[in-house]
Amino acid sequence: MDTIEEQKPGTTRCGNTEFVWGRKTYVMGIVNVAPDSFSGDGLAGVEEAVARGLRMVEDGADIVDVGGESTRPDFTPVPVEEELKRVLPVVERLARELTVPVSIDTYKSEVACEAVAAGARMVNDVWGLKKDPGLAKVAADNGLPLVITQNQRGAEFKEFFHELIADLERSMQLALDAGVDSSNIIIDPGVGFGKTVEQNLEVVRRLAELKSLGRPILLGTSRKSFIGHVLDLPVEQRLEGTAASVAIGIANGADIVRVHDVAEMMRVVRMSDAIVRGKDS
Repeated sequence: MDTIEEQKPGTTRCGNTEFVWGRKTYVMGIVNVAPDSFSGDGLAGVEEAVARGLRMVEDGADIVDVGGESTRPDFTPVPVEEELKRVLPVVERLARELTVPVSIDTYKSEVACEAVAAGARMVNDVWGLKKDPGLAKVAADNGLPLVITQNQRGAEFKEFFHELIADLERSMQLALDAGVDSSNIIIDPGVGFGKTVEQNLEVVRRLAELKSLGRPILLGTSRKSFIGHVLDLPVEQRLEGTAASVAIGIANGADIVRVHDVAEMMRVVRMSDAIVRGKDS
């Protein structure tokens, strides 16, 4: 059985795409088919969602992440049947029409299983296997990458960053025990998700410390409320704040950035990579 200590970032295969960690920063575009999305970008129609995904790839996205349930504070959980109704037509169309992998953003194993059958090639679990450990088996059985997010909702940490790392380690071990290949584990420190403004800022500032876990890091700061608190701006005016957090995140070791505004953030990524990794990255 794999253990956390043995992991090296290396490479991860996702569908027909191979991610070589450290070579460049990859961009994950967000397609929300949840009408109550915190970011105000929720889409109700399949055609509009597919068009957004296609446009994101034209703008440079390396992955398109499709989600059917809001992750905002005090969100209303969506029944499995409703979530499937929202995401499956979009996943199926995008998987057929895109040249890059489609990811399914869900914490429910039933949704993940159906989405994978429809063409999803990555599973993004915002609850880090805490809500439904069966999600790991879906990833393991299909040989898919699994994003494990540290979700702090309902918990209070006394030694914040130390406990955040320990929590990620527990989720990683759950994935390994379920048979997920070590090369398929991606970690996300979970900016937002029950953390205070100060804790979110600390995550970005100390992101490099997560390299001790030996796995690639996904950072999702796009339009989030901590940016609004710092700048005193509504969600639709957080582009520059997002750009700053993305650039500093890349400098501190982010391997994937999950964003709403792909065209603008691609420029930030390319400039940041030129500085951090060299102009030919």
